[in-house]
Amino acid sequence: MKPVVALVGRPNVGKSTLFNRMTKSRDAIVADYAGLTRDRHYGNARMGKREFIVIDTGGFEPTAETGIYVEMAKQTRQAVAEADVVVFVVDARDGLSAQDHDIANYLRKLGKPTVLVANKAEGMTEGTQLAEFYELGLGEVLPVSAAHGQGVRSLVEQALDALSLPELDEEEAEPDTSVIKLAVAGRPNVGKSTLINTWLGEERLIAFDLPGTTRDAISVPFERAGQKYELIDTAGLRRKGRVFEAIEKFSVVKTLQAIESANVVLLLLDATQGVTDQDAHIAGYILESGRAVVIAINKWDAVDEYERQQVQRQIESRLPFLKFAALHFISARKRQGLGPVWASIAQAHQSAMCKMSTPVLTRLLHEAVQFQAPKRAGMFRPKLRYAHQGGMNPPVVVVHGNSLEHVTDAYKRFLEGRLRKEFNLIGTPLRIEMKTSSNPYADKD
Repeated sequence: MKPVVALVGRPNVGKSTLFNRMTKSRDAIVADYAGLTRDRHYGNARMGKREFIVIDTGGFEPTAETGIYVEMAKQTRQAVAEADVVVFVVDARDGLSAQDHDIANYLRKLGKPTVLVANKAEGMTEGTQLAEFYELGLGEVLPVSAAHGQGVRSLVEQALDALSLPELDEEEAEPDTSVIKLAVAGRPNVGKSTLINTWLGEERLIAFDLPGTTRDAISVPFERAGQKYELIDTAGLRRKGRVFEAIEKFSVVKTLQAIESANVVLLLLDATQGVTDQDAHIAGYILESGRAVVIAINKWDAVDEYERQQVQRQIESRLPFLKFAALHFISARKRQGLGPVWASIAQAHQSAMCKMSTPVLTRLLHEAVQFQAPKRAGMFRPKLRYAHQGGMNPPVVVVHGNSLEHVTDAYKRFLEGRLRKEFNLIGTPLRIEMKTSSNPYADKD
C-alpha cells in the first residue's frame, strides 16, 4: 500500500501550498465528511515510480483548550496517527515560535519518523537564519520554498527514505492472481459493516483472520463457490468469539489504501441519502486508481418508487464516468439481491485481467478506422497502424502510428466502445495510449 505523509505545523506556514506542490494538483480529494473539517485534504502524489498519499492539515495548536482550534488539533492528531512519516513545517521568515516548540514536543513523544522543513526559505543560507530551528531537537532542518518549488524534491526523497517497506514490495512483486482482492468502499453508515457481516455469516463462506500489515490494514480471506477472495477492510473488522463484528470506524487514508490494494472495489451507496459529493469523490478515486468497480445501492427496500427513480437519475448525472460498471440494488440487512453482486464482482475481475492478443487488437483497430477514420488535423490525418496490450488491471491498449497526438478524446471513446464490445469488458476501466512513431529522417538534411 502507498505510504502516507502528513503535513503538520502552525497556521500560515505554507502547508497547503506545499501540499499542492507535492500533489501537482489543486483537485486533490477533499475529506468533507461528518466529523472532519474541510482543512484536512487527502491527495495522491508521485515521484518517479514512488507513489504516496499526502495529508494537509489545519493549523496545529497542541495546547488549545477552547474554540475551533481544539477541533483542528483533534484532526491533526488523527492525521499524524494515520501517517507513516510526518513533515513538520515551520516558517523560515517568521522564525522560531513557542507554538513550534509545543508541536515539536508532541512529535518527539510520539517517536514517529519526522522531517523538519523550513518553508519560505528562498534566498536564505542554512548556517545563519535557519540555525535557531535546531533547538527543536528534530535533527536536520531542510530549507524549501513551496511557492517556488525549491527543495521539494529533496523533501519528498528524505521523507520516503525514512520508510522501509520490503515486505510489501515483495508481496506486490508476485501477486496471487487466483485470489480476488475485494474492497468495500463508501461513506460512513451506508451499510458496509452490515454487508460484510452478512457475507461472513453465510454458511457458504469460509473465513479467518489474517494479521494486518505495519499500517494496520486488516484483510479477511474467504471462499465462495470455489473462488477465493481477500476482503480488504475499510470498515474496521474485529473478531468477537466465532462471529466477525464490523465496527464502523471511518478513515479516509484506510479507504484510499484499500482501493489501491484491491483488484475489484464494491462502491456502496445509500438509497435513502442519494448520491452525495463524498460518493462522487470516492468514485473518482476508484477510476483514477484504475480499479475494476461494481456499484451497489444499499437500503433499496427502505425507499419508495419516486425515491428510487431519483437515485437512478442521480447516478446517471453524478457518476457518468462509471457507466461501464454493473449496478445492483440490494438490502444488506434483508440479504436481498446479493447473489448477482458476486457474479458482477467475478466478471469485473475477469475483465480487468483480460488478455488481448496483438493480431486481434490490430484487426479491430483497422476495422474501426475503416468504419470511421479520425478527424484530419490541418494537413495531416492521424494514421493508426497497429495496437498491442500494455498492461492489465486495468487493461491498457497501446496504439502505434503517425500524428497520433491529434487523435481526439471522442475518437478514443469510439475505440473504447468497440474494444469493450469485442472483449466483453464490463466493470473495468480501459485505458488507450497513443504512441507516435518517430521520424527517422527528422535530424537529417
